[in-house]
Amino acid sequence: MTFRTLTLLIALFALAALGSLGCAHSPPGPALTRNLDLEALEIAVRFDNPTPSVVMNLANQYLATSREHEGHAYFCERSRAVPKRPLFSALCGVFQARTANEVPLLDRVDWVEDALVKLDRGASQDGLSRYLRGVVCAALPTRFERTQQAVADLEWVLEHAKSFPPGLLRGAEHALRVARGQARPDEPVFVTNFSVAAKPGFRFARPELVEPAPGIFVARGYDFADIAFVLTNDGAVAIDAGTSDKNAAAALAAFRKVSAAPIRSVLLTHAHWDHVGGLSTIAAGGAEVIAQAGFAAELARASTAPPSFRYFFGEHTPAELDAHPQRLVEKPESLVVSGTRFDLYPAFGGETDDALIVHLPDRGVTFVGDAFMPYFGAPFLSEGSVEGLLATIALVRSLHPSLLIHGHPPLTENFPVAVLPALEAAIRSLHQSTLAALKRGRPLSEALGENLMPASLARHPDAVLPFVLMRENLVKRMYQQRTGYWQPDGGGIEVFSRAEQAAALDLVAGGSPEALTRAVRTLSERGDHALALHLADLGLARHPAHTDLVAARARALTGLRLKNQFNPFKFIVYSELAGAQLAPP
Repeated sequence: MTFRTLTLLIALFALAALGSLGCAHSPPGPALTRNLDLEALEIAVRFDNPTPSVVMNLANQYLATSREHEGHAYFCERSRAVPKRPLFSALCGVFQARTANEVPLLDRVDWVEDALVKLDRGASQDGLSRYLRGVVCAALPTRFERTQQAVADLEWVLEHAKSFPPGLLRGAEHALRVARGQARPDEPVFVTNFSVAAKPGFRFARPELVEPAPGIFVARGYDFADIAFVLTNDGAVAIDAGTSDKNAAAALAAFRKVSAAPIRSVLLTHAHWDHVGGLSTIAAGGAEVIAQAGFAAELARASTAPPSFRYFFGEHTPAELDAHPQRLVEKPESLVVSGTRFDLYPAFGGETDDALIVHLPDRGVTFVGDAFMPYFGAPFLSEGSVEGLLATIALVRSLHPSLLIHGHPPLTENFPVAVLPALEAAIRSLHQSTLAALKRGRPLSEALGENLMPASLARHPDAVLPFVLMRENLVKRMYQQRTGYWQPDGGGIEVFSRAEQAAALDLVAGGSPEALTRAVRTLSERGDHALALHLADLGLARHPAHTDLVAARARALTGLRLKNQFNPFKFIVYSELAGAQLAPP
């Protein structure tokens, strides 16, 4: 198992308590809303040779939305159909253990023992399955005499830390504390590599300087975005500049530990907050700043609507963007800095209209900034396009790079060169499907509900997760660009404030905050966390001091954070709404 295989979507497996194995109870009722990611991943895991990341992400969706019974049926069927995949056997055992409290009392011990047999089978063949066994055993009552097994498995995971992503190690450490009686097994535990807090903001990874190719250094985790440095014969070229001077200085200090080369040029891949805010620090020695010709227009657009959620950039959220490149690139051109050639290509990429693709032909490395950002532009701005991404993919493929370096760690790790042909084909299929839905006047909810999962992805398992990450946002962006403020289903014709909606809901509930609280709790139990949050917010607009409703809202937000802990923008927003932080792993 490698870091690359698991790093983006390794899924939630610091399991909640298996319970006391006491009284049986029924599973929650069916969800009222569809989980489109879960449905798509169910299809993908039936493809030949799905990656562990895809498999584990599906398992996370079952767990985070209280669908343990469905997860048990699904993975046990997969284990029988594909007995050579130990992970399927282990997950069958995980979900079997998770449903123990719903088995008649006299059958319960045998049920759990049978689950452990399946976990043992997987753990004997696979390191990830051994982790799963350790987590499950840590939460078992002592009567099963599996505590020592849990400790051994989890210590083994920590001893082989380099084979696991940091977030998963965080889950292993928590489970180890559970096994030792130092933590409760029912605490919500996050195994994402992300961290978020009000003051520093969001980070995709721990601070580190990596060298993905000789003479190319990338400062990750010092800021929301990465800052890269390319060594030349007698200097260096920086790619992007971070969100703030403070963060840029920290990244530059990390680079200075390996090189004292002066910064000759700064190439800006686009004019977003997290790529230009620390420019005065990165270019302090008089470096020439170069950007695409559309830079000023994009900078102005970003400045008019900065992110309203402070957890993105923390205390360093720029009040106003101010960057003035000395040189603008209107058409493809080459730049030679101290003997190193940089080919610069303006692109109307998937995120912004001012994308600048930087290609080093002699090193086979291409910097693509955020052109592949799965949100097709910042969700709170009217920017980005599917067509721009498709054109950028065609451009990048024509350069024949051996390595792509993106503006954020998950993009670099999950959108490598190898996935581009299959990803491009899948995006084109969804693009055509969405155009057809628009022409038929179908509302956005119906277009999303088609839940296209192209069969072509069956032959390209590494392209599945990149496509799944993009699907929802691709459809939403196309609708946002092509429809007006009146929608095909009547949405937008009349607009009601939250207070007005809350008053109507209160009328339905007979003015009872207790009735609203029961509904919110029921929705959360069924895995309808987003609907539960919406209902709770409306209820609190009328009953702001109702403590049970406040607690029910907090539970819905915890569910949303767990469900979306590998979707960075949603995770940031739900964390801020909850006032919750997550320390670095």
